[in-house]
Amino acid sequence: MKSWARAQLLRPALDALLLSTDAPARMRGDPVELPHRYADARDVEVAALLCAALAYGRVDLFKPRLRALLDALGPSPAQVASSSPPEELLRRASGFAYRMTDARDVACLLHGAGAILRRHGSLGACFTGHYRRLGTMRGALGAFVDDLCAPDFRPITGQRSPTRRLKHLLPHPDRGSACKRMNLFLRWMVRGPDGVDFGLWREVPAAELVVPLDTHVHRIGRFIGLTRRKDLSWRTAEDVTQKLRLLDASDPVRYDFALSHLGISGTCAARKDARRCAGCPLKPICRYWAQPP
Repeated sequence: MKSWARAQLLRPALDALLLSTDAPARMRGDPVELPHRYADARDVEVAALLCAALAYGRVDLFKPRLRALLDALGPSPAQVASSSPPEELLRRASGFAYRMTDARDVACLLHGAGAILRRHGSLGACFTGHYRRLGTMRGALGAFVDDLCAPDFRPITGQRSPTRRLKHLLPHPDRGSACKRMNLFLRWMVRGPDGVDFGLWREVPAAELVVPLDTHVHRIGRFIGLTRRKDLSWRTAEDVTQKLRLLDASDPVRYDFALSHLGISGTCAARKDARRCAGCPLKPICRYWAQPP
């Protein structure tokens, strides 16, 4: 892999950011905390899929709704997804409402996950099979999303296909989306275990993960020179990931949690702010404070 002179500046700054990030405290403001309540890997997978797919908007608004949804699914969300008829999935999800997402959307997601569980035994076995066959994370993710949307949804929607809003919850990389929430789900499943990510899917290499590109990682990435691209697209996610691979080829997305929470917490301002920027480990490499080499 080619060298990148700026990597020598970014690596120590990002390592310092990692060291300064209180992961247990930050998890309280992150949906990844919720799947950690389960011990069984299949339950972790299903809970993580729900939590990642429904994690849009403000975490203080969607996380309580996710918690209530998981409570409604009981101690084994995988068992509910794999063995319940669609009518029962609708009943279990009936209390969920968040912005544009309602119980039918959640029931469709559970129905799709249940079909995969019945056919493959686990979500990980399904995704890993696609990865082995296609050889790329983008291809495997697209096939996995297709599988989630493949069952007959007529008992839930009255038509063969799922709700139109499921495309928002499950964006497809072939449509150009950065697929932030699905790449977040993959980060949780593949890398680790480290107290945040679970490391359940050992046959999928962490080296091939694509950064879950949200507005925070994109904005900070532009500040520190990880990308010049202005759009939140799959191409931009790949651009940021390519730069991160030059910092750590075996685990390029290991900085994602810290970078994202630097923005979520409000510690990183959208503009130069002497007070808030004073103690930031990224200040020496930020375009507001230092000229790139």
